[in-house]
Amino acid sequence: LEFMFWVSFMIPTISVTIGWTFLADPDIGLINHALKFLPFIDEGVFNIYSVPGIIWVHLMASAISAKVMLLTPAFRNMNVTLEEAARVSGASNLMTMLRVTLPLMVPIMVIVFMLQIVRVFQSFETEQILGTPIGFYVYSTKIFQFVRFFDPPQYGAATALASLTLVLIAIIYPVSRWLTGRKRFTTISGSFKPGLIDLGRGQRYVTAGIIVLLLFLTVVPIVTLLGGSFMTRVGFFNVNQVWTNAHWVQVLNDRTFIQALRNTLVLSSSTAIISPILFSIVAYIIVRTTWAGRGLLEGVFWMSAAIPGMLSGLGLLWLFLGFGGFDLLVPLYGTIFGLLLVVILQGKLTSTQLLKGVYLQIGADMEEAARIAGAGWVRTYVKIWLPLIMPTLVLIAVLNFVIAAGATASIILLASRGTETLSILALDYMTNATVKQVESAGIISLFIVGMTMVVAIVARSFGLRLGVSHDIRADARAKAERSAAAGGAQSTTSG
Repeated sequence: LEFMFWVSFMIPTISVTIGWTFLADPDIGLINHALKFLPFIDEGVFNIYSVPGIIWVHLMASAISAKVMLLTPAFRNMNVTLEEAARVSGASNLMTMLRVTLPLMVPIMVIVFMLQIVRVFQSFETEQILGTPIGFYVYSTKIFQFVRFFDPPQYGAATALASLTLVLIAIIYPVSRWLTGRKRFTTISGSFKPGLIDLGRGQRYVTAGIIVLLLFLTVVPIVTLLGGSFMTRVGFFNVNQVWTNAHWVQVLNDRTFIQALRNTLVLSSSTAIISPILFSIVAYIIVRTTWAGRGLLEGVFWMSAAIPGMLSGLGLLWLFLGFGGFDLLVPLYGTIFGLLLVVILQGKLTSTQLLKGVYLQIGADMEEAARIAGAGWVRTYVKIWLPLIMPTLVLIAVLNFVIAAGATASIILLASRGTETLSILALDYMTNATVKQVESAGIISLFIVGMTMVVAIVARSFGLRLGVSHDIRADARAKAERSAAAGGAQSTTSG
């Protein structure tokens, strides 16, 4: 079940958005068509083009799965002794959760809340597809409108809006520090004991609910995209020929699609190769060197990670246009190398923090021995460090491949004709006011999903654990076996 939440997290937002558009469009939505067979229902019940629809798509895209991944390790590290003490005092499961469990979860819950605020600022595709038709704009879609739909482009207005957003984001970090620094929330100590909570009769219902949720998060949007791609027109069942493969033939023979597929593969593969090497060196500098600026370097990585993709793209657009006489990056404008720079920077914080943790776990004695033997830094890095951190490098490569394959907001202001990716092409098909090609957009989204899923499965086959794992049942069984063995040994000795 936990791996399926990771799968949900890896499905690009634009694919989920298009899938739920096929399901809950007020005119062509498959769910609305099915409900019309019921009495007293003559029009669409659900309207995905609404604020509740946008919120629903955000929940289905990555909001729920991201929170599950962040909160699961915290609950695994919960000391069950604290909850047992509350129950011994006569507290019910509900009261124990409200008075003990949730207060101890305040630090991680605050972090998750703050990260969700940042993710709201980073959102673009869902609002562009579902919000623009009803006049609902967020800062990212408004910046995109200022730059792309005004002649001449309103760079000043876009930058002013971006500056206001940065002020709001700058408040997040000190607020989170203040909230988490007021009390102690220690749950792991020398007497730490993990454990499981028996849900009793409700366990089967909770399990069924989680399975249904996972179906909504993963299977439903993908199956809908696949089925809709073979319909003559999505949601129209009263035509002469309901099913066709014409859309697939059209997309696969479209030169624009082939170019976008090539760009996406080049961008994702290059990011997957460059990011692990680059950020392993950065993490090494932060952890293993005595350079005076290493703390500042890590702080810059943390602060810049809170900047939404649309703002990053706008800032680099200014540099690529030669703002302030700085024309060093001007040749990158409109090229695949400019997009590559953006998507590499998107995964900087996660990559460096993962590698930083690995470096901290590895002793320095092997590196010192290599230096004593006369090996230089490069040879030491290749012969000593690379083999030790290789599993983490593969994981980082996978994560950055997925980020690059689904990137939209961060690169859309920098992409030009000839450097479009699959996500940008799908977005254009969904929002083109002249010729809307929703079926083709669904097919392109399936290609993005296919790429990310293949990479995730390959990573899984390499034995990478996509999540923090702690098997409490296995620990309990092992402890029981050791106790039984010790008891048997004592009996044998007594005999």
